Order: sequence, then C-alpha cells, then structure tokens
Amino acid sequence: MADDLGSSRESRWIVDDVAGPDASPGGLSVEQADRAHRLAQRRASGEPLQYVLGHWPFRELELAVDPRALIPRPETEWLTDVALAELDRLLAAGAAPLVVDLGTGTGAIALAVATERSTHGIRVIATELDPAALELATANRERVALGHDAARAVELRQGSWWDALDPADRGRISLVVTNPPYVAALEWELLDPVVRDHEPYGALVAGPGTDATPGFADIETILAGAGSWLARPGVAVIEIAPTQTAAALGASERFGAADATVLSDLAGRPRALVARWG
Repeated sequence: MADDLGSSRESRWIVDDVAGPDASPGGLSVEQADRAHRLAQRRASGEPLQYVLGHWPFRELELAVDPRALIPRPETEWLTDVALAELDRLLAAGAAPLVVDLGTGTGAIALAVATERSTHGIRVIATELDPAALELATANRERVALGHDAARAVELRQGSWWDALDPADRGRISLVVTNPPYVAALEWELLDPVVRDHEPYGALVAGPGTDATPGFADIETILAGAGSWLARPGVAVIEIAPTQTAAALGASERFGAADATVLSDLAGRPRALVARWG
C-alpha cells in the first residue's frame, strides 16, 4: 500500500510539473500528456524523481538537478542549518565573513548561505573538481540570481578541495562547510539502486583514511588543510557517515582543532562534524 501511495503521489507531482502554474482547467494538452508519460516511464525504470523532473527544492531555493551532481538531501539541508548557526556565532564575535563550500555539486550549500545571510556582506566561494558539476553549479547560480541578487556574488572555482582556492585566502576563511564523498567502496554495491545506478560515483565514494577508516580519505584531506586555511577563530562543518564519528574526532584533534563535536541529524544519526580552530 505504501509503495502504491508513493507511486500515486509521484505521478501527481509529474503531472503538476508538466502542467505548470497556468494549468488548463481541461487538463493536459496532448503534448503535455505525452511528456508526462515519458517522464513517468523514466521514473518507472528506476531513475530518481528529482532527475526526472530536472529540479528540486533545497531550503528556500529551487535548484536544477541532473546526473552531473548529487541530489540535494534533507541531511544536507540540516547541515546547512548547523553551518549557519556557526556563521552567526562567528559574525557576532567580529570574524571576517568569508565562507567556503568545498565540493559544491549543485551549488546548494553555497547558494543557501549567500541568500540566507545576504545582509551581512558575506563573501562565499564554492569549489568543485568535476567540470560538469561546476557547470551545473554555475547554471544554478544564474537561476537563483533571478530572485536573489546575493547569489550573483558566489565565486565558483574548479579544483580539488583546498587546491582550488587562491593562496591569498589562506588563513582568512571563517567557515568551511562541505558534504564530501564518504561512502566506502565496499558499500557501493549495497546502496539503493536508485542511488547506485544514477548518481555520480565520484561524489559519493571515497577511499579509506590513513587509519583505514572506510570512506574517510576526503574528510581527512579537508581536516588536514583546515588548520592553515581557516582564520582564528575558524570552523569546519563537515557531513560524515555515522560510522566515522571516532575517526572524525580523532583527526580533528590530530590536525590541531581546539575542540570538535559530532552532532546528530533529525533522525538521530551522527552526521555533522563541527571542528573549531582558535
């Protein structure tokens, strides 16, 4: 019954999306009905609904989504809440408002920070290694800028983690927030086929950390660079897997964080590392 209800709800979403805000009282046109049928077939084949529709909400924004980047998820919306709370604390303490979103994907976190704190003169930089994902983030910047002027100022840089940044910004970043790959290679085959068969492998899967923690390599790289790139005070907010809690806290201490904690998400799972320097 639950699957039937879900299928019925998704069918309605597809029809409403095809009809648009100015839907005719008489229902879909022949062309619209044909398009709705094609989209429904894609969903029935296992493609994620978000990719089928081509857009999806993230907090206050409506973003373009496609297989070039991960689908924005509720956990990352919550991670953005954690990052914004840290940013507010830093601003209240007089910190310079420079925020970096490492591995931005769709641009979701960077654009949310820029638009939700637009009155604070915050400079936001978003980095991305994959040029195709960076194209999607660029398109979303323009899309969001139609309704939020602050989005236009988000700076997009191509490169791997800290290497994408201008050396002139070393030691000046108040907040880094990131949802890096943290799925272990052995976990890949166990993922839901909707994820495994459609979302980008490189945005999900990471190698082991130096302590052999599965999926921890990219998180460790980010923490290793945080000490030199962050201002004092400075904070790193990183989405992690629940099984990586001990490794994340240990690496934070090893790389010089003054304190670190892991917060649980709305489902009660350890999900956000908050590591502070200075």
